[in-house]
Amino acid sequence: MTALTPTLHNETATMPSPPVKGSMSDTGKLVRNVLHSLEDAKAEDIVSIDLRGKTSFGDMMFVASGRSSVHVGAIAERVIKACKDAGLASPRVEGMPNCDWVLVDANDVIVHVFRPEVRQFYNLEKMWGGDRPAERGARASA
Repeated sequence: MTALTPTLHNETATMPSPPVKGSMSDTGKLVRNVLHSLEDAKAEDIVSIDLRGKTSFGDMMFVASGRSSVHVGAIAERVIKACKDAGLASPRVEGMPNCDWVLVDANDVIVHVFRPEVRQFYNLEKMWGGDRPAERGARASA
């Protein structure tokens, strides 16, 4: 069993491999568009988490931060546009009124954009990362 390992992205980071659910070319294009939109909007601390084989609600999760509620909203708008540019008619969006935490559900790709203190409180990377107790136990017995 493989562990979930968050991947930190920066200007020189490599693109995560495309998820397998659905059409690979469509999903790969969506992943590339979303990552590019996050970087283009100056999202901070971008982390990608490969969810393939771990859950049925998505194949890739991105977690990123914005410096303020306005920045979080602007990042989310760019992500929504990137999803539409990749051929997704309308991703499901939660949290836009307050912009403390915006969730963009683009079917196989899930994007969370937080203000830093909200991100720290919920700590999704730890929840989905490879150091979860259940993951450690599964690796030890494998």
